[in-house]
Amino acid sequence: MNMKRFITRYRRELSVALAYALFLLLLAVAAPRFFGSEPLRAFVVRSAPVLVAAVGMTLIIVCRHIDISVGSQFSICGVVAGLLAKTGAPMPIVGLGTLLAGAGMGAVNGALVAGLGMPSIVVTLATMVILRESLRYLREGEFVRNLPQAFQWFGAGQAEGQWLVVGIALTLLTLFAWSLRNVAAGRAVYATGSDAEAARLAGIRPQRVVFSVFVVMGALAGLAALLNAVRFGDVDPNSGAGLELQVIAAVVVGGAAVSGGRGTLIGTLIGVCLLGSIGPALVFLNAEAQWEKAIQGLIILLAVASDALYKEGNS
Repeated sequence: MNMKRFITRYRRELSVALAYALFLLLLAVAAPRFFGSEPLRAFVVRSAPVLVAAVGMTLIIVCRHIDISVGSQFSICGVVAGLLAKTGAPMPIVGLGTLLAGAGMGAVNGALVAGLGMPSIVVTLATMVILRESLRYLREGEFVRNLPQAFQWFGAGQAEGQWLVVGIALTLLTLFAWSLRNVAAGRAVYATGSDAEAARLAGIRPQRVVFSVFVVMGALAGLAALLNAVRFGDVDPNSGAGLELQVIAAVVVGGAAVSGGRGTLIGTLIGVCLLGSIGPALVFLNAEAQWEKAIQGLIILLAVASDALYKEGNS
């Protein structure tokens, strides 16, 4: 691949990476304390669960769908992890049960979207509300408390546990990035998102692909919830509030096309880092924290607008 073709193909990822580099450069001048070892470590550990959920959302959006129930799935899976841990189950069982809970919720979404042909935004809006209100009814906002010592940081201690959380997230990102490029199932996701009918004629079963990506999204929401839950002594049943917007924004800003068929996990990683840096940066700049959502919204609008302008200029 020559340089011109490379730049054209990864135009969005390169532009977002450049914007993030400039953002970090400005922070280095205006708020150098942002780059202290403790703030950076906290930022990386806090972003790890978001990155895991964003990997799943990348598959969904590349496949030309959306899942806005991921925050509710995340909250439920966190509670499931805490309740399993309280029974005295070993961490491998806790992890497996949490992933299965997420995969089960994803399977419901996938069956409705792929099996019945219902619009994914309608399906996941409904399941988001159903799951959220069911959890609110069952838990009444009560935290899962008195967790065993082996649960927090996987029983490895804070320093080692933090690196374990980050390592799991980065390993997962690497495996999925490689699979999307080199495994037939990964290429089928792109084919289905680009043109489902053409993919069908090429021997791919689009319905199976769509169902599978929703199941994977659910399982990754469960893993993300587990990585988040082990950071604390208690499990908050509202921990996933707003997560859906955060991961969708990161994926779109990172270059995934909402029209499907395009997107990379490297772009998603950059999007997660960029959007995740805004809140801490505002703190170090002594700015109002309420500006975080407004700035994130502006970045999303700019990302979508740049796509529209690029397509118009090449039409």
